[in-house]
Amino acid sequence: MSIITLLTDFGICDEYVGTMKGVILSIDPSATIIDITHHIEPQDIVQAAYAIQSYYRYFPEGTVHVVVVDPDVGGERAILALETGRYIFLAPDNGVLSLLMDEADVKSVICVDNSAYFLKEISRTFHGRDIFSPIAAHITKGVKLQNLGSVMDQNDIKQLNVQKPYVADNGDLVGCILSIDRFGNLITDIGYNRIKRFCRLHRQKNPEVKIGSTKITGLSENYESKKAKTPLALIGSRGYLEIAVGNDSAKLYFSAKKGDPIRLIC
Repeated sequence: MSIITLLTDFGICDEYVGTMKGVILSIDPSATIIDITHHIEPQDIVQAAYAIQSYYRYFPEGTVHVVVVDPDVGGERAILALETGRYIFLAPDNGVLSLLMDEADVKSVICVDNSAYFLKEISRTFHGRDIFSPIAAHITKGVKLQNLGSVMDQNDIKQLNVQKPYVADNGDLVGCILSIDRFGNLITDIGYNRIKRFCRLHRQKNPEVKIGSTKITGLSENYESKKAKTPLALIGSRGYLEIAVGNDSAKLYFSAKKGDPIRLIC
């Protein structure tokens, strides 16, 4: 079975996603197309990068993961076909694959420039339709990556220019709200392994989390661990620290927004 996943910032109000699927199925009618989400915030490469990290490994070997969060579409940026031991990723060279590359076994990277596998007419504003979709379908049909373009040095691939969690002068571990899900839970950029190292360093059994002026002691096991309307901290399914409020929206409770700081207090 040929599986192609789609992650975009296109939304679903317009025809963009459906058109991409039409192109894919015109080339490979047997392809199974999975929508990861099309509600990445417009042009939010960082959000897309963390999303990729959270879902790619749950698919069967051979899945082609297509990522179209592409603020510089039609410009000088390259299009990448990146192969790991199990998957192939198609994405713009804008840093969106940075977190994946930090943890995956990358076998090769191709700069996709062989227009024989593009649509005949190329728009300057919709490479998702004209390049990404046909390339993905040709891959699932059996075209080898080396036929799609030239080999690219991994060191030349653009990396995200984003501040990662850091240790402040007072010893606190400082991260931020990376995204907010539809339930109002605040998903941070502080991973569980980073929290464990912080606790070992400061000999803490229960970390204290601070958001605004509110302090939350300890990590809950799930969203029901505290009574209704009470803030709690937990490790979410992505493996990152989350702030939630029992039976309520943490976004509304804290008037929170993306980028707001979150601290682990030493």
